[in-house]
Amino acid sequence: MSAVIYPDQTRYELRAGVTCLTSAAGAVLLDPARNERLSDLDSGQLQALRTLNQGPATVSQLSAGSGTDDVAELMDRLTDGGWLSITVRDGGRNLYSIRPFGQPPARPATRLPWRATLSKFAVLHRDSDGFVLEHPRSWCDVRIHDPRLLSLLDGFGAAESPLPVSIKSQLAADLHWCGFLVADPDDEEQDFASRSWHAADLWFHRRRTLGERTTPFGTPTWGEQSFQQPPARKPNYPGEPVPLATPDLAALRATDPTLTAVFEELHANRAPDAPTPITRNRLAELLYRTALTRSAGPGAESAAPSDPSDGSGYELEFYPIVRQVDGLAPGMYHYNSLDHVLRPVADLDSPAVQRLLRPPSATGADDAAPQLVLLLAARTGAAEQVPYADILKHVGVVMQTVSLAAAAMGFGACAEGRCDTTAFATAAGVDELVECAVGSITVGSPARDR
Repeated sequence: MSAVIYPDQTRYELRAGVTCLTSAAGAVLLDPARNERLSDLDSGQLQALRTLNQGPATVSQLSAGSGTDDVAELMDRLTDGGWLSITVRDGGRNLYSIRPFGQPPARPATRLPWRATLSKFAVLHRDSDGFVLEHPRSWCDVRIHDPRLLSLLDGFGAAESPLPVSIKSQLAADLHWCGFLVADPDDEEQDFASRSWHAADLWFHRRRTLGERTTPFGTPTWGEQSFQQPPARKPNYPGEPVPLATPDLAALRATDPTLTAVFEELHANRAPDAPTPITRNRLAELLYRTALTRSAGPGAESAAPSDPSDGSGYELEFYPIVRQVDGLAPGMYHYNSLDHVLRPVADLDSPAVQRLLRPPSATGADDAAPQLVLLLAARTGAAEQVPYADILKHVGVVMQTVSLAAAAMGFGACAEGRCDTTAFATAAGVDELVECAVGSITVGSPARDR
């Protein structure tokens, strides 16, 4: 049982998603992840739970003439179980709230020293309700209502803080319990497990895997009820379309090498054969094999391309950057995967496109310029707001698909994990928050000595 005594003004409320059902025999706390039956409750405690169902209240308000100590004991029990959100108040104003979404640990038996500071993984940011403090390994979020508390986050021994010592001590104890504080910032750097994770990487991992913090699979997406879903077909660029030949798939099935042979022939194209470049028809075949949209759903709001993806949604776009393709003018193009055509996007010698070519050129043999770069971009609002982690997984699938198809066609391919997303936004004329570069693949005819 918790030994913490919160100020009398502290308000308690059922945490988001929790329902409390009461009867003469007791009460049941219901949550999608777990349930708990409460028995041996006296009449005052049952009445407190009924009052709690109506909204936030202090212990005094919940007691309503019954035994305050019994109600306070019940609130401690529910708090330690993670069933309640707590808003600590002083002088009639809200200071901070603890908003649990998981099961709390036992409160620490000892307090951290005043030099304690925030963990390197803690993040403070604003949302529509104000400041919120989060930690990827915590069981709760802490909402900061009073901006005077913000200065304390850099050290609780701040002499200039106008807050009473009792408030500073309470906040420090709660942040320690919530997992936000470390005794010394060097502690995390000296711990191998903590040092091996960058803060952004751990947040990315925790946000995009299943757990207490994440939305269960199958739950409606955040924008489904508020925004019109983006269509599968990206608006056409204004240039004249470049038609592409359609390969004979039946003939390819009869003449393609086996999958085993393709795997054995996989190699990075770091030394392209300049005298014998890839041709326009062969590029058409590669795009048809790997990027063609086979079908679109009603209203063209979903697409089913060659590569598998979550829920048959698809958010990736192909942008061939042509430097040396026989039969095709140099430049940056967009591949319309529904119509199987290319549309010009930007000139090859434009500064933004030249910046896009630098990473693949740097990895080439003797800094050899690539014949062709297939740049992959993601329309982040498409396919029902596909999470960024899933987008990157789709990119990996596409890179392998293109590499296998290129090997089957006698080409070399080299996947590039990084690309200049700012240069892409400039070259493609898009907002990076709407469509962003997520990878590229260099493709070309391999040097003859390979």
